Parts: sequence; structure tokens; C-alpha cells
Amino acid sequence: MKQVIVCTTINSPTDAIRRFDAMPDWHLVVVGDRETPLGYTLERGTYMAPEDQETYDRQLSDAIGWNCLQRRNFGFLLAKDMGAEVVATVDDDNVPMDGWGKDLMIGKPTSVRMFPTESPAFDPIGATEYEYLWHRGFPIQLVSKRRYTFLVQRETITPDIQADFWNGDPDVDAICRMEHAPECNFDPRSFPMASDKPGPFNSQNTFLSAKVLPDYFLFPGIGRQDDIWASYYVQAKGHRCVYGKASVFHARNPHDLTRDMLSEFLGYSDNLNLLNAMAQNIETIWNYLPERAVTAWDLYRRHFG
Repeated sequence: MKQVIVCTTINSPTDAIRRFDAMPDWHLVVVGDRETPLGYTLERGTYMAPEDQETYDRQLSDAIGWNCLQRRNFGFLLAKDMGAEVVATVDDDNVPMDGWGKDLMIGKPTSVRMFPTESPAFDPIGATEYEYLWHRGFPIQLVSKRRYTFLVQRETITPDIQADFWNGDPDVDAICRMEHAPECNFDPRSFPMASDKPGPFNSQNTFLSAKVLPDYFLFPGIGRQDDIWASYYVQAKGHRCVYGKASVFHARNPHDLTRDMLSEFLGYSDNLNLLNAMAQNIETIWNYLPERAVTAWDLYRRHFG
């Protein structure tokens, strides 16, 4: 089975990148940006330099813009061209733990801890022992309303997406991080888990079936909601997500939390509205996106025929 890892970076190869590059069962694709150091090299994997991306699709490159994580979309397209059956999307500060990428649940009937909820969204972090934290992109208006303790039941699903967790610094939003400065070691007994409502998942340490790729796109122009709105969109399209136990240690690169918070403001304002709108009509997502994002989406989609 062809398995491809996709990452973007503006750094020299990190410890995480070297470890992913050395995995014999996976092929690593690193997508560069204009800030990526010149002479970037991998031992086994493929480096997609800025000029390679412009040669691949100049219009899409212009629509996405530079110095942004959404350059990763080119990695998804290259993985598709390689015939990947599973694509893992990671960050260069996600250090893989022993067993990373083994025993994947994608496409397999899987017994999960199922959390049915009447809420418009499910918060996977809130269903762990760290119930005072919340996942980045979970509607902040719903944080105080989460009650998962007595909801859990067992159910079998066949997931298209496996969003693994991260020990160390979890993927919470800037407000949560400012308040709690969390350092986590998630109990593996909490996983795998799923819900009957969409939950946020990110573009770090997430595994996608190839059939998800035509619907999965990191939208430019919406700050730190790029992967979050992608996650809500693919679930609205019917792709099932399971949350897996932590399989990386997240040694988070330096961030300005105030800057992160400003970049997340669109989500604080519109995540709940978007979820409610898409529950009625999935096509309403285009009303929430800037023209640039819609143009880039159309250019991306044409690569799938």
C-alpha cells in the first residue's frame, strides 16, 4: 500500500523530519516556501521547492500565496499523483513516537468509544481526562456546555480519517493555551473515539484515505481556520473521522500567542455559525470564504477531474 507523508516547513530539516524521512513504509513529501532555507535536502523523500510548485500549477500557487501553511495543498496533489492510498499530514515539530503510522484504522471496521451529542459539534479533547481543555476550532461558545462523562458507548465504524493526538503541547487555541499552558500525556485508554457530530481535527498528525483528498483543502485567507474548516467540510461530505491515541510528541515551534489569537478570531466568530449553516446546506460554506479561497479551491479541484 502506497503511503505518503506531507509536510510544509520554513526550517532546516528538524529531528521530526529526519525521523519521518527514515520510515521505510512511508514516502515523505516536504513542501517548501520562500522562507525555507536554500539547499533543503532529504535522504529518501521528495522536496517540492517553490519553483516546483509554480511549474506544477502557477495559477493555484498565485491563488494560495506565499509564506503560509496552505502550500501543503501541493503536497496533497503530489501524493495523489504518486498513487497514495493513505496520506499523513504532519508538522515539522511533530516528533513521531514508537509505532507511529502502524495499525491504521482507515478503511477498517473499528470499535470506538462513541459520543452521541445534541450539540452541533464534538470536542475530542474535552472527552479525555483533560476535560478543562478544548481543541482548536471547537466553537468557543459551546465550551461550557460540554458534558461527555455519561454519554460514552461502544460502536463500530469504518473511518476515512484518523486524527491522532499529540503528547506534549496539544492543539488547543490561543485562549486555552494562554489560560492553561498545557503539557499533556493523554491516556491511551481514551481512544479510539468518535462522535455522531463533526469535531475539529487539524493538519498535524492526521491520516487521510485517498478518497478524502478531492474534498480536503486547506483554505487560504482564513488564518488558523484553514485546516479546521477543511475538517468540518469533509465531515459534512460524509467522511467519518476517528480520533486515535497520541502518536507524536509535539515540541511546538515558537509562537506569538497574541498573534495566534488574532489569526483565530474568525473561528471564534464564525465556527458555530458555519457548523449550523452546513448542517442545513453544505454549500453555505462558500458564503463564509473569501473569493481568494474559493478561486484556489476551484483550481485545486480541477486536478481531480
